[in-house]
Amino acid sequence: MSDSPGRRQLLQMALGLAFAGVPALAEAAVTAARLARADGGSRLTIAVNSATRWSLRATTRPARLVLSLPGTTWRGPARLGAAGLVRGARWDNANKRLLIDLAGPVSVQAEEDGRQLAVHVTPGTQPGFARLARGTIAEGRLGGAAAASSLPLVVLDPGHGGKDPGTIGVNGTLEKRITLAAALELKRQLEAGGRCRVALTRARDAFVSLDGRVEFARKREAALFVSLHADSAPGARGASVYTLSDRASDALSARLAQTQNRADAAGGLRLPDVSPEVERILYSLVRQETKVGSARMARFVVDSLGRSVTLLPNTHRQASFAVLKAPDVPSVLVEMGFLSDRRDEAALNRAAHRALLARSMTRAIHGWLAQHHAGMIHAG
Repeated sequence: MSDSPGRRQLLQMALGLAFAGVPALAEAAVTAARLARADGGSRLTIAVNSATRWSLRATTRPARLVLSLPGTTWRGPARLGAAGLVRGARWDNANKRLLIDLAGPVSVQAEEDGRQLAVHVTPGTQPGFARLARGTIAEGRLGGAAAASSLPLVVLDPGHGGKDPGTIGVNGTLEKRITLAAALELKRQLEAGGRCRVALTRARDAFVSLDGRVEFARKREAALFVSLHADSAPGARGASVYTLSDRASDALSARLAQTQNRADAAGGLRLPDVSPEVERILYSLVRQETKVGSARMARFVVDSLGRSVTLLPNTHRQASFAVLKAPDVPSVLVEMGFLSDRRDEAALNRAAHRALLARSMTRAIHGWLAQHHAGMIHAG
């Protein structure tokens, strides 16, 4: 099957010229700005009073982020003090930009929410930061169209957390700790590759509902959602990957889905105001593209993991996992092994083995991005 247009392109075709001719508001201004420590890094938030275009890029000498807000009046503080990985920020009125000085290489994620922009800065690598500096990191229009980034976003979902420990291994290993450690290592390797942005549904030992995980990816218009687990199944050993299906492909998949599903995602697509007939067609097109993208990712995962680690027989399986039910984000659930098996449990407790899994997953994600989102990836 040849690649179909992306889900956003499908919706854009339906919308057509719906927003053409809508005048921009004249006197745009930044009304508030705040810089604070957050999740081991820093978080900059700004608020505007009307539709405002913005773009974010990086420089290496000096290590700096540059947030451009053309035609905007700055009413926030002239300078922002140091916080976490950011040494400080100041407004350059002549060029209508905020200069954000960094303590070293970072990874960056920018998010719009109405008339507020949040820039998350977390530790990064020098090669990864150098790649960010080659072009625009992200751009968009606050109070207007959603942000468009130069790099696709991959959302990693470490299973369980907080009050939900997940499976407890035969030697007492908590699944929630393994999934978070593996996700952080995978995030590090992906960001070092510089081909995508990465966000975690949780970056610490915190509980996140299943529908909250799905909405996290959908709200950010993620290109791909990867949920990481290490469950329990008597007699089972090895890595496997699951995609969504209303009917489970086997009894083991059905049991795993039943164990995982504590809540269901309620998400319907945010479709344009069109007739019910057109809405059904759009919904069907987007769901079909999502299904194809998920299956393609599963093939990449099976091929890549198979070069490095033990696999569960019939490695690609299907079940009705609630966390995979985003209708517009290709999604897979990867069982990295089974904590009910002593050999898998021992391997997953080793940082070297988790790094090996992360290298395999990075290779799979890069392969998927190259095929599915080639136009969004920087060369190099």
